[in-house]
Amino acid sequence: MTAPPHPALLPAGLHDLLPPDAAAEAAIVEQLVGTFAAEGYRRVKPPLVEFEDNLLAGAGAALARDTFRLLDPASQRMMAVRADMTLQVARIARARLGHEPRPLRLSYAGDVLRIRGTQLRPERQFGQVGAELIGSLRPEADAEIVLLAAQALAALGVRHLSIDLCVPTLVPDLLDTLGVGEHERAALAHALTRKDAAAVAAVATPAAQLIGALLAVTGPAEPALVALARLELPPAVEPERRRLTEVARQVAAAAPGLMVTIDAVERRGFEYQTGVSFTAYARQVRGELGRGGRYRSAAHVSAGGTGEPAVGVTLFTDTILRAVPAPPADARLFLPHGTAPARAAELRAEGWVTVAALDPSASPGDEARRLGCDHLLTAEGPRPVGPVT
Repeated sequence: MTAPPHPALLPAGLHDLLPPDAAAEAAIVEQLVGTFAAEGYRRVKPPLVEFEDNLLAGAGAALARDTFRLLDPASQRMMAVRADMTLQVARIARARLGHEPRPLRLSYAGDVLRIRGTQLRPERQFGQVGAELIGSLRPEADAEIVLLAAQALAALGVRHLSIDLCVPTLVPDLLDTLGVGEHERAALAHALTRKDAAAVAAVATPAAQLIGALLAVTGPAEPALVALARLELPPAVEPERRRLTEVARQVAAAAPGLMVTIDAVERRGFEYQTGVSFTAYARQVRGELGRGGRYRSAAHVSAGGTGEPAVGVTLFTDTILRAVPAPPADARLFLPHGTAPARAAELRAEGWVTVAALDPSASPGDEARRLGCDHLLTAEGPRPVGPVT
């Protein structure tokens, strides 16, 4: 007979968040949402599960292979558990807030669930906090979102922050313009995934030469943009180069101390982005702090439309938790058995975290230490609990 699994065993990619990390993550969420609110982003709360047809429509189809599905017993329709919240917010903007003036600024926070993790993000359930600016095509909107993300992360205490700008559509659009066939396209895509300049050069075609030159446009924004400007790109992709340059210029002007880098060929993880995009990193922190970029909502896609222009950012609370300083521990005050409720309320009003004894104790100091309290309420008031002697 097979023994039952240990109660602490969870599926791969899922884990419990224990004290003090659970409280620290909650504080991170509230501070991020507060930063967004101060910039005019109003909070919405989409459901955890939606009908599959809605959640995976249009740009959402890019997340289909990462999405859990289940049958709704009430409607007998297939439902999907959200793998990302951005497109849910786009749906709310379109279906529930379509009457509001644009640009529309919204924020959100919640957990998502994915079928599989990645090498950089093995977690399958993790928290997202984000902001979406919907209804504007201006580069000022792209710059606002980049700066908002940087400001929010810096306010949390993230150090050595860097923003990596890219245009995920640049290489595909370039290959389309040059009429590159499927075999060559697949070889180049495989090489670019590994950032393998030698493999790109080995393709030995005019398109590969140009892709190789783009691959070299990587690094700090100022010299990278100079190198990008020197490349002879087809007129069809010139707007993408111009847009990237303008957004980088605006970000540098508004936040000259922010580290901004360029990766002209990056597109991994940008499943539905349609323009300038970015990833936020912190030195010596595993994984991405967040990512964002320009996209179009699913509005009217089935009718042949292009959707509503939008740009947004999603920040990942699990990575941020590793990147910020640990919060100071709360001062925990042990209340001996029989402490009056009114006295306990006074102490909490003064800022204490109180832990009340449920049974009398011959040694309140020992009991306080056992329960993780650093102070003990005495007749003279709160006193530090000394170490065990």
